[in-house]
Amino acid sequence: MKTKVFFLSLLVFIFCLRIFSPAVHSQDLSFGVATTITINEKSVKNGSIVSTSNKGFILAKTLYDPKVVGIVALRPAVAIEDDSAGNPNRFPIVNSGKTLVLVSTVNGNISTGDLITSSAIPGVGMKSTKSGFTVGTALEKFTSTKPEQIKPIQVALTMRYSAPRATLSRNLFDVANLSAMAWTEEPLTVFRYLLAALVLILSFILGFIAFGRTAGKGVEALGRNPLAARVIQLGIALNVIITVAIIAAGILIAILILTI
Repeated sequence: MKTKVFFLSLLVFIFCLRIFSPAVHSQDLSFGVATTITINEKSVKNGSIVSTSNKGFILAKTLYDPKVVGIVALRPAVAIEDDSAGNPNRFPIVNSGKTLVLVSTVNGNISTGDLITSSAIPGVGMKSTKSGFTVGTALEKFTSTKPEQIKPIQVALTMRYSAPRATLSRNLFDVANLSAMAWTEEPLTVFRYLLAALVLILSFILGFIAFGRTAGKGVEALGRNPLAARVIQLGIALNVIITVAIIAAGILIAILILTI
């Protein structure tokens, strides 16, 4: 009798929980591990794209922002908390797995499989149509005639530099874009590579100029004085060695610039 009463009470308890507890939708869940960070902005929402700056973490508002660190996920599958609990400016973010991301159609309608990147709207993503940093792949479509309309959609996060199908103009754009990113992030390294390339090019130019002048004079002298052919040929061979030495010195200096 006691056993029946216990099970009956348990069933009633479960039934009450299902009725009075708020509904949980799997669409609202983020399937990723979240870490909490401080975002000193007022309009942070679930699905906002977060970037980093010299002032701390902010809502991303740069097109194809390479400094994006994650997406705000108020309902993550797993959250790593810290001692700052209760701070209203602390938010959980994820950078892998599947989560909701705020998007708009400011760069065109979004179809399933489209790459999503940051837009000029703070914290809101858009469809990626050129090479640049992307946050992930859309798992559902979003069509709207109002670019200002914002909607959260499921996105599989893969934060990386992405490029569409290669074409000549696209490749040239990618080279320019990557060069600009390199100048911004590591200007000293870029300068060293440019300096090394300049030294290498100059050594080849100087070597071939020296060889060309010597070879021309040697042929002219050989035509005037055939009896001195051996001496002239020896001089030409010596200048070939000097030319090779100039080029080798340029290569060595370029290597030293890159390694030291």
